[in-house]
Amino acid sequence: MIMKKKNPFPYSDDNKRYHTWNYYLKHRFHQKVCKVPLNANFSCPNRDGKSGYGGCTFCGSLGSGEFAGDIQKQLMEQFEDGKKMMHRKWPNAGCIAYFQAFTNTYASLNTLKKTFDPFVEKEDIVAISIATRADCLEDDKIEYLQSLTKKKEIWVELGLQSTNDETANRINRGHTFAQFLDCIKRLQHTDIKIAVHLINSLPYESKEDMIESVRQIKDLPIHAVKIHMLHIMEHTALAKQYKEKPFPVLTKEEYIDIVVSQLELLPPHIVIQRLTGDGVKEHLITPEWTLKKVVVLNDIDKEMVKRDTWQGKRCI
Repeated sequence: MIMKKKNPFPYSDDNKRYHTWNYYLKHRFHQKVCKVPLNANFSCPNRDGKSGYGGCTFCGSLGSGEFAGDIQKQLMEQFEDGKKMMHRKWPNAGCIAYFQAFTNTYASLNTLKKTFDPFVEKEDIVAISIATRADCLEDDKIEYLQSLTKKKEIWVELGLQSTNDETANRINRGHTFAQFLDCIKRLQHTDIKIAVHLINSLPYESKEDMIESVRQIKDLPIHAVKIHMLHIMEHTALAKQYKEKPFPVLTKEEYIDIVVSQLELLPPHIVIQRLTGDGVKEHLITPEWTLKKVVVLNDIDKEMVKRDTWQGKRCI
């Protein structure tokens, strides 16, 4: 009889050697939970001139909300449509209202209250997740979001992408790593959950640059990390740059190697919300291997077994 080797990672109910979002949601809410992406028609400070113009070079006209709700519909209608779609697959799933497109705290406090308050009151919503930037969370907005945590679990997803300010300038990010750290400092004494978003293969970043971004955030008071591969999409500034002067883009094997090294550095309690990303197939220039998300995730699992490693193995 062949005995299966026990998974050495504690935050797992299966073969995963990292702290998956599904594991967190299952143990936190004791049910299947789905995110319903929404488009609340916000903008960004580096689109309207406050921090810059044109937006991040990788970002398209929908502000990373290509799969968010139909902007022509009211927010609650978007949510109900998304919930119906999710319930076709998971009939009894709870829902997270996910404000995804653009920067969802880039507005007046009064506008934020009108946007988020109706969702806080809905019983079929277990949590609210708000995609935003470190330079758009002023103290009064943090105080307001903290007040919401008395009724719902509140997540803020901070797009960081890289801790390297040279890279941030290159992609027209519009804020610095120091601004990000200041935001974390002001959030850390609240009950607001913090997720940090990183992108691998940003123009001219080395493997060590990508790993260093994780090294810089791993000991911060954060709750989750999202990592995914850069998508070069049509109708973006990055697409124009790439066509004029192609820069190196990671292969699937290189990406997996880097992700596993990044996971090794992250403490086990940090939730890994994503290790792949979505790019609309019709607009994706490269890399096409990102379209096969299940293959990528399975190959990450295989590489971790091959290395006999797990999340946090090298976090000290």
